[in-house]
Amino acid sequence: MKEVSKLMDYRSSVRVIDATLRDGGLVNDFFFTDEFVRALYFTNIRAGVDYMEFGYKASKELFDSSKFGKWKFCNDEDIRAIVGDNQTDLKICVMADVGRCDYKKDIIPKDESPIDLIRIATYINSIPAAIHMIEDAYNKGYETTANIMAITNAQEGEIRAALELLGQTPIETFYIVDSYGALYPEQLVRIIDMYNEAAAKYNKKVGIHAHNNQQLAFANTIEAVGDGVDWLDATYATMGRGAGNCSMELLLGFLKNPKYNVYPSIQFVEKYIMPLRQAGIKWGYDIQYLLTGLLNQHPRTAIQFTKDSREDYSEFYKELVVRDD
Repeated sequence: MKEVSKLMDYRSSVRVIDATLRDGGLVNDFFFTDEFVRALYFTNIRAGVDYMEFGYKASKELFDSSKFGKWKFCNDEDIRAIVGDNQTDLKICVMADVGRCDYKKDIIPKDESPIDLIRIATYINSIPAAIHMIEDAYNKGYETTANIMAITNAQEGEIRAALELLGQTPIETFYIVDSYGALYPEQLVRIIDMYNEAAAKYNKKVGIHAHNNQQLAFANTIEAVGDGVDWLDATYATMGRGAGNCSMELLLGFLKNPKYNVYPSIQFVEKYIMPLRQAGIKWGYDIQYLLTGLLNQHPRTAIQFTKDSREDYSEFYKELVVRDD
């Protein structure tokens, strides 16, 4: 059980990262209006959020730009059109997926860009390629994180080996990513211990990106806070792929640092997120996402279930169990 002091006090080292545009973009193909993005930017400033993730640096060779909004690609000029010179305390970040971006040409030197942080997303089996991307971004002047995805599909030995390799790079933060929303707090504690051990050895921070398939994204995130995890991802009204993420308004309400202000987040959800729901954009906890979380499976099948407007949950469960075998 956590000490009460760990829940009632705050650490100045905690950083909150808004992933609404990036993870939320996965449910509407990144078609956000500039009004929405600008309002989100100013909301984050008012709420005291530390980093705003604008989206992906995706390859235009691999992804048809006519089928996605501009935040799939995060051209520097598009970001600058929103933030100007960003003379605020809010830092700007983007995600670059191993194998899905042309990082050598699309990520320009930091002194020419409004971006502060490059978040490199990698699976265990692509760590060597991730290291090249980390070193490239660092040499261009950026802060960097390594977001190890689908951590629940990896063996403990694989995770430890990955952290050893990443620890020798210039990244600032190791990220635990519960891609399938499969983790329970008790399991998470053991994973955090591994990450904290490597972070202490290599002078890194630890972060968490949680999904809400089992309605545990917030619980897992605050569990992580109590265990010394400093970098915390959240999205407004949980907007994100499939079951969504840790709720920003819940997280800001929980954190005791007076720099964070929950009221602007409530205003933003009311004015900008709820209309997206009313327009028919779907995300958030539902039975189909619960089932993929329980079975530690990628949510792609549940996403398709949702798109097909299916309601035969028991049949879907049988399909998943057969697939899991």
